[in-house]
Amino acid sequence: MPNADRYFADTQGSYDRLAAEYAARIYDELKDKPFDRELLDRFALQVKGLGPVCDLGCGPGQIARYLSDRGVEAFGFDLSPCMLKQARRLNPDLEFVQGNMLSIDADDDSWAGIAAFYSIIHIPRAQVVEALAELKRVLQPGGRLLLAIHLGDTVTHSDEWWGEPVSIDVYFFGREEMEGYLRSAGFTIEESIERDPYPDVEYQGRRAYILARKPVESNQSPHL
Repeated sequence: MPNADRYFADTQGSYDRLAAEYAARIYDELKDKPFDRELLDRFALQVKGLGPVCDLGCGPGQIARYLSDRGVEAFGFDLSPCMLKQARRLNPDLEFVQGNMLSIDADDDSWAGIAAFYSIIHIPRAQVVEALAELKRVLQPGGRLLLAIHLGDTVTHSDEWWGEPVSIDVYFFGREEMEGYLRSAGFTIEESIERDPYPDVEYQGRRAYILARKPVESNQSPHL
């Protein structure tokens, strides 16, 4: 992959420029996505009352908001400071922190759950298992990860988005491919589902949702 520091700086800067427009377009998206709401409702029941739950790559914080409204101790985590500014504006009662999922400033075994909707798609394939192992590190034993990805086997690069200059790569993954990465990072797969896109609501590509769990007894190092 290209220089990692430059890659993530470009991704961060791109989302900083997009933040206000992204929040305006995306924040209310769940009202038109009943399947996503159903999965998040089930996820909320599994993690509620067990500790902090992270909306990873939170953008304007719509997933954190949805989970919090269902009694979950939810907070947001994102690479982009400007996106976090939008999240705090829209959700002044919730906590939002800045960081990179490859190196999370959190103790081992500290989060009850992670909802990562279309955030791993910005991690190059060579670093996906490393990123997932970091998510597993911060999860409590038995903690759950709900992961959403775009399905495919390509990488797309954008230099422009909504009229703004950007430099963003999006990685498409196969469902079984991502399941393999999760197992390599030490997760147990609990459920794996695909769906077609909602017309006129979102990017028109098939996607997958994978629910994985950190084993209660997990003393072995992941196979990186």
